[in-house]
Amino acid sequence: MTTATATDTFGILAADSLAQEGLDWITAQTDCRLIDRPDLVDLKKDGGQEAVDAELGPLLAGGGIHAMIVRSGISVTAATLENPGDLKVIARAGVGVNNIDLDAATAKGILVVNTAEASTITTAELAFSLMCGLARNVGPAARTMFEGGWDRKKFTGTQLAGKTVGVVGFGRIGQTFAKRALAFEMDVLAFDPMITAETMIDGRVRMFRDFTEMLPHCDVLSFHVPLNDSTRGMLNAETFGLCRPGVMIVNAARGGVVDEDAIIPALDAGQCAGIALDVFSSEPPPDDSPLRTHPKILCTPHLGASTREAQKAVSTDAAYQCLEFLRGEGIKGAVNAGGVRVDLDETQNAFVDLAERMSHLIAPMITRGISELTIELGSKSLAAACGTIERTVLIGLLQPHTEQALNVINVGPYADRRGIKSRTAVIESGDVTASSDITELVITIKGPSEKLDPNTPAADKVRRIVGRVYDDGKPRVVEINGYHMDMVPAGDMILLLNDDRPGMIGLVGTRMGEAGINIADMTISRRGDCAMMVLRIDAPASEGQLASLRESEGILKVAAVKLPGE
Repeated sequence: MTTATATDTFGILAADSLAQEGLDWITAQTDCRLIDRPDLVDLKKDGGQEAVDAELGPLLAGGGIHAMIVRSGISVTAATLENPGDLKVIARAGVGVNNIDLDAATAKGILVVNTAEASTITTAELAFSLMCGLARNVGPAARTMFEGGWDRKKFTGTQLAGKTVGVVGFGRIGQTFAKRALAFEMDVLAFDPMITAETMIDGRVRMFRDFTEMLPHCDVLSFHVPLNDSTRGMLNAETFGLCRPGVMIVNAARGGVVDEDAIIPALDAGQCAGIALDVFSSEPPPDDSPLRTHPKILCTPHLGASTREAQKAVSTDAAYQCLEFLRGEGIKGAVNAGGVRVDLDETQNAFVDLAERMSHLIAPMITRGISELTIELGSKSLAAACGTIERTVLIGLLQPHTEQALNVINVGPYADRRGIKSRTAVIESGDVTASSDITELVITIKGPSEKLDPNTPAADKVRRIVGRVYDDGKPRVVEINGYHMDMVPAGDMILLLNDDRPGMIGLVGTRMGEAGINIADMTISRRGDCAMMVLRIDAPASEGQLASLRESEGILKVAAVKLPGE
């Protein structure tokens, strides 16, 4: 699977201010060329996103940039990616990818990754610090001291030990936060709809799958979820009403998870005792926003990953992830790769190669569209390759029917938009076909039911191709739509369906000889009153030569396929 344009040097654009350690790591790589453009952030401040698009778009279109690293200073828009040139991967040095148009990147076949793991501890520590500061009124007390005041009674706080904190989202950051709360002798509950266990962290954290069910039990809520349709405004006027009176809120996750319009009324009514915000729906919030000035709100300017350690880690991790993908060594932190992996072993890669050849070979038989695609792998050892194989097969089947360049990043959404249902399953060896204990790859394609001719033979109502990789490492095709064979799919090939009658082999040989084309290999299989010939030829046949074959009596179908060599 090709991950980058063949090149001696990968151009990496730092389109934001990155830690020097990350920049130094890039320049130390012998196959990298750094383009450092931190000025793009200032360009956005002065001229807005339109100015960035006008500068960045042509820069990418000019070619030579294979990876781009951003933080939150600029946005990567559809306009920026209109002509992405050689760009293959965008890395977000941080957790969220709200500033990257994922749909546009995916449509252009560009991988998007983030460095969520690099800032896990730093972000959890900030959220925990905000909770402590909120409980002890650290913000307003410090401001009073700065202004020359001294009023201890005014800033009486609350003790955290013995209180119950509800952790909203129990991924890496949520669990890291929870461990620190447990160390503070707090009772910890957690909401995560994707976790089915009743408890986590050695039974010390009770799990909820219903957000509203957890709310009445919590003195504090800390949010650690992404912003999407299911989390946007999840704490709002209605759900505030389900909370304990005087609940404290911490949001160091994403602006918009807490409905900002509901915050001030909840504070003024006493339903919320205080809220700490590190993130906002619009960043920075307007100068006159009441979120900046309300006495019960503790605000920080999106400091989640702002430690020296985290900035070093996210910058170097982002650069490493880009190079790892471009070099074909792996995919880490992927946001839009759909289970695709490139860090496969020799056997798994052999089956990816086989899948590519099989899909190209069966594609000419797909004449009525695709509604369902099923891929069966005959060994658990191939499980890691499932996503890559599925995307590879889709490319082989769909690329002949579109001018859009398809790759493993964009082919999944492309197929989804066309209503194609695809499924890949691992089936134990011996179960894929009843007669074999050799690992097999089976591809089955169904067309739309309304396009099926009721007189179509049962064997032709689906398209099915079966392949194997033997000990010699060579790919083999052992069945095409019920025609059994054993052939190596490689080079220039011709598939023919013909009446099963004497003289057909001679006819085909004569036609090839008249065209001056040498047949390197011929595989023949019979099914009912039809036969299939698969020819490997030394040179590609012209359309005129193929037409001559199609016009020959007894020849039913002819298709030419060009595959990689052995």
